[in-house]
Amino acid sequence: MNTTQETGTDTPETDAAVAMRATLAKQRAAFLREGPPPLQQRRRDLTKLKEAILSRQDAFVASLDADFGHRARQESQMLDLGSGVGAINYLHANLRRFMRPERRRVAAVFKPGSAEVLYQPLGVIGVVAPWNLPLSLSLTPLATALAAGNRVMLKPSELTPATAELVTAMIDEIFDEEQVAVVNGDAEVGQAFASLAFDHVFFTGSIPVGKAIMRAASENLVPTTLELGGKSPVIVADDFPLETAARRVAYGKCANGGQICTSPDYLLLPKAKVGAFAASFRQQIETLYPDVPENPDFTAIVNDRHFQRLSRLVEDARSKGANVVEMGGADSGRSHPRTFPPVMLLGVTEDMAVMQEEIFGPILPVVVYDRIEDAVAYVNARPRPLALYFFGNDPEEQRLVLDRTTSGGVLINDTILHYAQDDLPFGGIGPSGMGSYHGIEGFRTMSHAKSVFRQARFNLVDLIRPPFGGVFDFLMKFMLR
Repeated sequence: MNTTQETGTDTPETDAAVAMRATLAKQRAAFLREGPPPLQQRRRDLTKLKEAILSRQDAFVASLDADFGHRARQESQMLDLGSGVGAINYLHANLRRFMRPERRRVAAVFKPGSAEVLYQPLGVIGVVAPWNLPLSLSLTPLATALAAGNRVMLKPSELTPATAELVTAMIDEIFDEEQVAVVNGDAEVGQAFASLAFDHVFFTGSIPVGKAIMRAASENLVPTTLELGGKSPVIVADDFPLETAARRVAYGKCANGGQICTSPDYLLLPKAKVGAFAASFRQQIETLYPDVPENPDFTAIVNDRHFQRLSRLVEDARSKGANVVEMGGADSGRSHPRTFPPVMLLGVTEDMAVMQEEIFGPILPVVVYDRIEDAVAYVNARPRPLALYFFGNDPEEQRLVLDRTTSGGVLINDTILHYAQDDLPFGGIGPSGMGSYHGIEGFRTMSHAKSVFRQARFNLVDLIRPPFGGVFDFLMKFMLR
């Protein structure tokens, strides 16, 4: 039965929305009643979560395979299980240091007072997870929020229902609803979830949905962390071995069927190297993934809608003059109907949809340049990306790219592996996102930095209170020198 919102409006609330508001109220009351959990409790929670994941490894591999129609077992183990467990291990090992109060400098006139920053939990964190890495991108922000002492409401993606069901069952078994709760449902439920008055919302997904999340959160002035995507470029310098670049770009482009937010989105090549690179790229695809449609290591596209979207991108480019280079056995039969063999697009132009939209699949457009400065200018003329990849050994060219471009992160001489560096912050900038997690930055994203100043019994400040006199004048001259 529908009810009316308590805000005084006549907008009906669904039963799901009412239930979510009740869960949020329950978690907030528990947070206020029990206060921040101590270090040992947080570590126990992380250990409990890790052990629950490890005990369900085979079940998660099977659920991921079912959700994608086919997903390589090794990719599920590495990208979802390994990434999530690695993040938990990192948090557990560093949590004491993260929680330690941070001493800050005190100006001479305020001594012997002392200053410090205390990192305290925010309260209740709302986590909205995507479908492409549905386990890792649910559990890593969940673990980070728990490490910071928060309570969590998690909304998995409805596009990966088998994995969402398994995550829900696991969380229900190991955590009380007052600490961690899972909310399942479609886009309407997701919209209601984003509208809740959380203390922070963490979202991973597309730019359009990220904008909607931010609009909904703004109604309650809820701060947001948005891990989005965009078009992450690869720049290959003239001095770099093409075979090595082709192999590393091929893997970065095809891992998880190209369905990773940091997947290379387009390639910038010296004009004279296009033919040689295309040949080497094809060879590397055939080495890494022989007979793609039948290859058990190549992950399928998650659903028919995304498969058709990728097909339309290729046909749009073809109709506008691109040279479509299909690879990996594109014309053979498919054991898995949504397998999308890799495609390289040569001669692309800006009016092609593939150069305007995030691809999220194994399609690689190639853009040519004359000088490295031209490649940098090309990147800078477009929205700031989540990742930028530079292949080149010249230190001056590396410094040029690092200094003159702005992106969420940079990886030199490889692709996508920077996400796996637990001690580095991960996040976007501008259209590719805001805020970051991983590293101490993730802990602080989900904490409030409370400033504390402790005044000493005897202090200089007592000498500059009214009535003002010569001591005040002397101290002000000292302060304003």
